[in-house]
Amino acid sequence: MNQSFQVDLRGIVDLLSHHLYSSPRVYVRELMQNAVDAITARRAVAPSAPASVWLETPKTTGDGTLRVHDTGLGLTEQQVHELLATIGRSGKRDELGFSRHEFLGQFGIGLLSCFLVADEIRVQTRHEGHPTVYWTGYSDGRYETKAGPDRQEVGTTVTLVPRRDAASWLDTDRVRDLAVLFGELLPYPVRVDGDLITAGELPWRGGRAALTELAQQTFGFTPFDVIELNVPEAGLTGVALVLPTPANPAAKAGHRVYLKRMLLAEGAEDVLPEWAFFARCVLDASELRPTASREALYEDGLLESVREQLGAQLRGWLVNLARHDPDRMNRFLAVHHLGVKALAMHDDEMLRLVDRWWPMETNMGRMPLEEFRRRHGVVRYSANVDEFRQLAAVAAAQGLAVVNGGYTYDTELIERLPVLDGSILVDRLDPSDLSTRFDTLEPGTELALRPFLAAAQRCLDPLGCEVVLRAFDPPSMPALYLTDRNATFQRRLRETTQVVDELWAGVLSAFEKAEAQARPQLVLNHRNPLVRRIAALPSPEVVGLTVQALYGQALLLGHHPLRPADTALLNRSFLDLIDLAVPREDA
Repeated sequence: MNQSFQVDLRGIVDLLSHHLYSSPRVYVRELMQNAVDAITARRAVAPSAPASVWLETPKTTGDGTLRVHDTGLGLTEQQVHELLATIGRSGKRDELGFSRHEFLGQFGIGLLSCFLVADEIRVQTRHEGHPTVYWTGYSDGRYETKAGPDRQEVGTTVTLVPRRDAASWLDTDRVRDLAVLFGELLPYPVRVDGDLITAGELPWRGGRAALTELAQQTFGFTPFDVIELNVPEAGLTGVALVLPTPANPAAKAGHRVYLKRMLLAEGAEDVLPEWAFFARCVLDASELRPTASREALYEDGLLESVREQLGAQLRGWLVNLARHDPDRMNRFLAVHHLGVKALAMHDDEMLRLVDRWWPMETNMGRMPLEEFRRRHGVVRYSANVDEFRQLAAVAAAQGLAVVNGGYTYDTELIERLPVLDGSILVDRLDPSDLSTRFDTLEPGTELALRPFLAAAQRCLDPLGCEVVLRAFDPPSMPALYLTDRNATFQRRLRETTQVVDELWAGVLSAFEKAEAQARPQLVLNHRNPLVRRIAALPSPEVVGLTVQALYGQALLLGHHPLRPADTALLNRSFLDLIDLAVPREDA
């Protein structure tokens, strides 16, 4: 036996209000949308037919109701039964044989959203050549049709009788504000209590002054620049407004999107590529699909294509700015370099732009990478900020130019440079390479200092560190802790081996290398007066304490991680040196 589902209208309304729509305010949009669709349908068969929508709020009606009139196609009695009283029907566009893209509506929810604020919906409608039909729907699921006096004009009037707890949603000021919000750009004149609220023209076609006003009203800022956007495939036009202040790359950008000139979303996300967080868009499209709630865009192949094309247009603006207005380009980069660098991660043209224009931090001053190569040849870089700060002055004193690659994307972009030109040489600075550039001591001096070096080495042997005595600039630096990548790996490997079980310890031990090949170095600077005084101390105990103190200071200055043993040594050497410096009471 075949039977039909029974629908609980109150349950459906509750579902809409709590799970589909973000707010009851959408009822104004739905009413205006139905009116615009009806006018579009009528004009498809009668292009000269009148086109207007007007809303009468309780201020005009005087009975607390809201009325929406349109000069659209109207409905016959059969269409009223089929379209207004059947939940889920796709609407009058299918009944009349028009293709989907001609209408704002995409789903068969119809007037159902009005039950979010109304207990009773009255529809008076007349189709050309047919009598006027009066239809009344109730929130408990009942509806009735009846005959009445014919209205003279073709079209429809919808009257909402508010629920007691939702009367505020029909307040005159609120209705006017919602009508302006959703319908300001509609192509047909819309009036609220006699006042015209539609602008009649898309704001991005009104010149620079209109766009500045649009940015201020919509997003609250005066744009750094305005980029015209156009994707014919999606019937999309609009503008991207470049932010005048830095934007958070991690925050989702919200864009204002209209669908066939009806507001779809005030904060639509994922319209632009992720890297374009420096821009906010105002767009109107005719071919993009909305979600069921008509408050966001449906993620499909067309939206993905639109996103790519909009990204390409923003990229073209950046390239053009770099070619024709370098000063403005520098001002833009000073604010939004993160977005440009993010794009350069996978776009060669943007990488070329960064290479030429973005000044990176180096130990020879700030300069773009292109200029750095011209001056110093090899692009030698440090991969993190702490390492750069520790070694910048020392490397500069040895005539070694180094780029700080520790900021966001910088290391990756430096390593991508050979993509632009295979002759570009890129080399990551290994701190241990610096020791090969330091001056060795004269044989006689080195021979005289062997007892000192032996005492110092005995102190640091338990910590797995090798002591080296060299002469280097600047003389103000007494000691430098250097470790190559292999030494760092070996150190972490040994630490991990000590805390895992026996099975994994055996596996990890296979990767260990001889200690002498992987030990970090504490390089003592013989040009430093303090180091020379320490080397001349007669007491091995005091030599050990001072070398331990220099070791701890070098770790701290280089922002190296401190192991428990390092922390204990630093505290012990500090306290012991104080103990030696302060006279004892019994002395």
